Amino acid sequence: MVLGIAPLFGIAWTIMTGTIKTQDGLFMSLILLTLSGIFMLNAFWELRDRGALAFLCRKKAATASTPAAASATPKVPSGAASAAKPKENEG
Repeated sequence: MVLGIAPLFGIAWTIMTGTIKTQDGLFMSLILLTLSGIFMLNAFWELRDRGALAFLCRKKAATASTPAAASATPKVPSGAASAAKPKENEG
């Protein structure tokens, strides 16, 4: 998380010194924003995998607990299942 916030200080420094008006300053801010976005995305994925963001996925947990969602598998007629199998050669 710290690595995601640190590049934002670099962008603030670029704005405060006035170098944002140059081409170097613009590309520096784009690079720093990219770094910040990548590190923040990585932190988000880690928190989600550890279950720290479970409050964001309440709808998925509620629908998974209903029995109607569990029995939503398609039924295959017995004639269609045997017709789908290739016939073996008898010779």
